[in-house]
Amino acid sequence: MKRKTVNKKKIINDPIYGFVTIPSELIYDLINHPYFQRLRRIKQLGLTNLVYPGALHTRFHHAIGAMHLMQEAILTLRQKGTEISPEEEQAALIAILLHDIGHGPFSHALEHSIVKGIPHEVISSLLMQQLNKEFNGQLNLAIKIFNDQHRKKFLHQLVSSQLDMDRLDYLKRDSFFTGVVEGVISSDRIIKMLRVVNNQLVVEQKGIYSIEKFLIARRLMYWQVYLHKTVLSAETLLENILKRAKELSRNGERLFATPVFSWFLENDCTKKDFEKNPKLLEKFTQLDDNDVVASIKVWADHQDVILSTLCQNLLNRKLFRVDLHNEAIPDKTFKELTQSVCKKYKIAAKDAHYFVFRDTVNNSAYNARHVNINVLNEEGRLTDVARASDLYNLQSLSQPVTKYFICYPKDLRTGFGKKNQN
Repeated sequence: MKRKTVNKKKIINDPIYGFVTIPSELIYDLINHPYFQRLRRIKQLGLTNLVYPGALHTRFHHAIGAMHLMQEAILTLRQKGTEISPEEEQAALIAILLHDIGHGPFSHALEHSIVKGIPHEVISSLLMQQLNKEFNGQLNLAIKIFNDQHRKKFLHQLVSSQLDMDRLDYLKRDSFFTGVVEGVISSDRIIKMLRVVNNQLVVEQKGIYSIEKFLIARRLMYWQVYLHKTVLSAETLLENILKRAKELSRNGERLFATPVFSWFLENDCTKKDFEKNPKLLEKFTQLDDNDVVASIKVWADHQDVILSTLCQNLLNRKLFRVDLHNEAIPDKTFKELTQSVCKKYKIAAKDAHYFVFRDTVNNSAYNARHVNINVLNEEGRLTDVARASDLYNLQSLSQPVTKYFICYPKDLRTGFGKKNQN
């Protein structure tokens, strides 16, 4: 019987860019791999939909979009005389396609809760190595580009830098799905203004205004979306639910959960554990948002008052109040709220942190001390964008802004720092 040939020349209709072409059979196979298909079940913005109802897009959407922008960037650079071989092109596309494959459930919200001290980039790298084994070494060059080990440094900059295809896509995509127009950027124009000089990615002088808009949009999107105080409240609540579930599990409580989620509740694992045990990495790839949501729905009726209250609050959007300030939260205020919570819920002081918590958030649109965004002027000189810009406030965007916040149940009140509240 003749084996049917699978047509791998596919296109994907993306709501942002229109038709996106899958450029090779290898990339088609990677997209259809279970590791990558899992990204369909992980929301790009975690619990941001509790503030912006349209923010239900997934990591799958974002990865496909970033790959499309990489295709456009490589086409532009080639047209300007930069030599990029077909092998390097495919490797760069694979590197950006898989850059977020290591994200766990709810993306950043649970990044340091399910596993300890392992950023998603590390897990992405480990999964790429595992895929490389399955695909007989065809990802070797992609892994080098992802880890900045390839001699053409600009290819890594297209994957990970302060002006990469990752950021260009997520700003435009997140703006679209949240409806926050301040995040709209001209990714097409920015890409058309890219050039390679001395093995580094730079921007032509005439593109500086688009870069200014990009950096300002990034700052605004952080305050209005990624660090929105209600989003902070919801995501911290989710983190506390998982902390409580893990605490009960370690104390011998058998909580309802999918088998793989139960394992991560009952065990802590480190980077070394992932490196030594491929089966552990396989377990991680079975986790997605659905495991967490299903568990929370059941835990809402658990006999533990802390776990059940937290779960009910999240499911019914009874989120904690968040006060955002320009100065540190006084210990006196924190102590008063802690005492009030203990009295309200009849819990011990050691458990009050599940209901009253304080932390800081940082917003840095541009870090000039990292890899610079350099502007190429008409004389052929390179200048950092913050110095080349005629916008005075662009230099201020390179300075990180720190805000202090405190979360607590809404029926408790604090009068601290009304004049300092953001």
